[in-house]
Amino acid sequence: MIMTIMQVITRSELGGAQSVMANIANALCQHHHVIVIAGEGDGKLWDILDPKITKISCPFLQRKPSLLRDPQAIWFLRKQYRIYKPDVIHLHSSKAGLLGRIAFPSSKIVYTVHGFDSIRLKYRSFIPIERFFQYLCHFIVGVSQYDEKNLKAEGIRRNVSYIYNGIPEPKTDSHTPLSCKGYEKKVLCIARISQQKRFDLFLDVARRLPQYAFVWIGNLEEVKDIPNNVFMMGNLVNAQAHCADADLFFLPSNYEGLPMVIIEAMSHGKPIVASEVGGISEIVRNGVNGYTVENDPAEMAEIIQKMIEDPQLCKQMGRQSRKIFEDKLTSERMIARYMDLYQKIAGKM
Repeated sequence: MIMTIMQVITRSELGGAQSVMANIANALCQHHHVIVIAGEGDGKLWDILDPKITKISCPFLQRKPSLLRDPQAIWFLRKQYRIYKPDVIHLHSSKAGLLGRIAFPSSKIVYTVHGFDSIRLKYRSFIPIERFFQYLCHFIVGVSQYDEKNLKAEGIRRNVSYIYNGIPEPKTDSHTPLSCKGYEKKVLCIARISQQKRFDLFLDVARRLPQYAFVWIGNLEEVKDIPNNVFMMGNLVNAQAHCADADLFFLPSNYEGLPMVIIEAMSHGKPIVASEVGGISEIVRNGVNGYTVENDPAEMAEIIQKMIEDPQLCKQMGRQSRKIFEDKLTSERMIARYMDLYQKIAGKM
């Protein structure tokens, strides 16, 4: 059965939720008609979408609440619904999830919460809205068992499940290897600089381990007053390919769903050290393919040093990362799970 599938996301920049949505859309457009609607941002999302996909920019869809733009976005989305008559509508991220559930028929909607802690911890005032709006969609999906558990604990229980994020096989043949002159060992982090991503903690750990290069990819601005062993690479195209150049992947964070950057590092067979937040501990198993730890710089530095100074341990953990990726985190596995939900919705029409 050929379906018309509409994917809606708040921002048109590149990030974890956008990568998940793009992986789904690029795979499904080979056999179905796929429409992607996205709002504010730098528009780099459009560059990674397959030419077969119908791409629609919504100028009114933005993250911040607006008494003017939010009603305009709802009207815009309803207009696209009348034009394309989709069989399934997949909403990504909280703002698109809110406005989309007002604009579209609830019986056709899958809503993926890309990290429920962003609402549960940072914007708790929206929890009552999420409780009410659970009745305005057919399925709600978390990206980890952790998200599913917390959704239900907050009273959001109607047709709630989880589907792990997944990615295609990594591509490494089109990048220039990272050069950190004077350093043999490299610790890599790929993240934007924000309150969520603990850049301050990254720097603290780097200062404690001056013998290793600490590489940060994803900063949009120039950063000053950093240690000599910290290399700021900016916002690189195909950043995940540089996982191949690292000895270890490190992600400090205040909250997460299931970070795409960790999955990308695992697909390259890299050991992981990360903050013990969100669903990370479901795919990073202590002593198996890395460690999840509290946001304590001394403990993080001690674990990173222990791992890097034992090349055999790093290799062994890297192999386990790759195995977990193959078993649980491929795009094929993720897309099959979402297609099951789509077909259940389309089958009811």
